[in-house]
Amino acid sequence: MSWLLTAADLPDLARGATLLGTGGGGDPYIGTMLVEGVLGDRAITVLDPDELPDDLFVIPTAQMGAPTVMIEKIPAGTEPTLSLRILEEHLGRTADATMPIECGGINSMIPLVVAAETGLPVVDADGMGRAFPELSMETFAVYGVHGSPLALAGERGERVIIDTGDDDRQMEWLARAVTIRLGGVGHIAEYAMTGADVRRTAVPRTLSMALALGRAIRIAREENRPPFAAIADTLSRTLYPHLRELCVGKVIDVERRTTEGFAKGRAVIAPLEGEDVFEIAFQNENLVARRNGAVVAIVPDLICVVDHETAEPITTEGLRYGQRVRVLGISTPEMMRTPAALAAFGPGAFGLDEPFAPVEGEGGSEPPAAVPRA
Repeated sequence: MSWLLTAADLPDLARGATLLGTGGGGDPYIGTMLVEGVLGDRAITVLDPDELPDDLFVIPTAQMGAPTVMIEKIPAGTEPTLSLRILEEHLGRTADATMPIECGGINSMIPLVVAAETGLPVVDADGMGRAFPELSMETFAVYGVHGSPLALAGERGERVIIDTGDDDRQMEWLARAVTIRLGGVGHIAEYAMTGADVRRTAVPRTLSMALALGRAIRIAREENRPPFAAIADTLSRTLYPHLRELCVGKVIDVERRTTEGFAKGRAVIAPLEGEDVFEIAFQNENLVARRNGAVVAIVPDLICVVDHETAEPITTEGLRYGQRVRVLGISTPEMMRTPAALAAFGPGAFGLDEPFAPVEGEGGSEPPAAVPRA
């Protein structure tokens, strides 16, 4: 059933969405501030995907660009709604609702900015079930809804329409080039679809799951309970039931560069116990985790870096030398593990040689209640 989201929910939602964003999806503080600035004491209606009328017209909205740029180039705040209006004008049709394209601290929030400004409801679903770096890496595209035409808006009112038909990779390539020319950040409206399309192609109830995760972490901390057990318990009742602790340790090296419109690099973590070498490679989001060169988790499963005591999620642009962290592997829904889905956003889509192996394959379990001290 539909539900109402208020400003009081935003910190929990941002925390949970950042966890699901697996290192990407944008800065949660900026995302929260953007929504708070326009929402006030009003509420946003969030629609359950199973209850959408078949002919409801949904236009997802998002921010695109390198996360390292986003923390320095704060949006004006007008761009997301402008992108929606540009696409509505181009299509000659008004949206009945908006929706996220991915999970993340900013990209779960951008549709809420649009909703707060326009009065539109937001659909409780998205097209990634996590965050991925490219616009073509959507369950929407995997199951038959294409991104074009895409509308892109810049902070100075720039307006761009990109239409590549059913070639979503070409759409991503062109939109990335425009975004780079705009300074590394742009706001987009794309993957316009019907309510029937949403039910067929979207990962359901990711907003409510993010809110539940963020709330569970906060309440566990307030009650002096292990937040990691709360995460595992919350996930066990979702399409993401398997959680596996991959590493607890200290960040000893971070290599990060902004190139081709992405933040690419790696982080090395020294485990608190043993002599293992643990490394995470990322492209906006965490892509693969290796222990002594062997894969322990890989896309599309989630690789989440969190504070080793509080479970506060850490984005790839937020990784720093000396941080004490816990790395969690979380399973993705089955609709994200089909051959078609793996072709779109599995290891091969990122040039990784290793095949996909489910994170629960090596024996998933809840993390321990006691947290080792650094």
